[in-house]
Amino acid sequence: MPRILSIDYGQKRTGIAVTDEMQIIASGLTTIPTHTLVDFLKDYFAKEKVEAVLIGEPKQMNGLPSESASVINGFVTHFSNIFPDMKVIRVDERFTSKMAFQTMIDSGLSKKQRQNKGLIDEISATILLQDYLSAKK
Repeated sequence: MPRILSIDYGQKRTGIAVTDEMQIIASGLTTIPTHTLVDFLKDYFAKEKVEAVLIGEPKQMNGLPSESASVINGFVTHFSNIFPDMKVIRVDERFTSKMAFQTMIDSGLSKKQRQNKGLIDEISATILLQDYLSAKK
């Protein structure tokens, strides 16, 4: 079974998570500089079978798009042009960064470790993906 990949897109860094081959468990894969994202994905898609890519949809508390929505929508358009056969699934990403930070606290990470914004992005991508898998069941 192909994997599902999740992207927590940011202007500087992008967190990436992926499912196992049975699409049961989401695991953090990496955080990379955003300017290297397309090359990373080309390489990853060449090595692994991926059936869909989840991309967070930033919204405000009232459900309207947040300030970063236009940047992420631009990336989604760019992604779809480069990977036209890849299914893109948009998911609400409200609270994922806060949930990621709380996960870091609950895991016993030190204050210094919790300041690693790249780790927060990777955990956020993992939370997006695990929530999607849970809702799909």
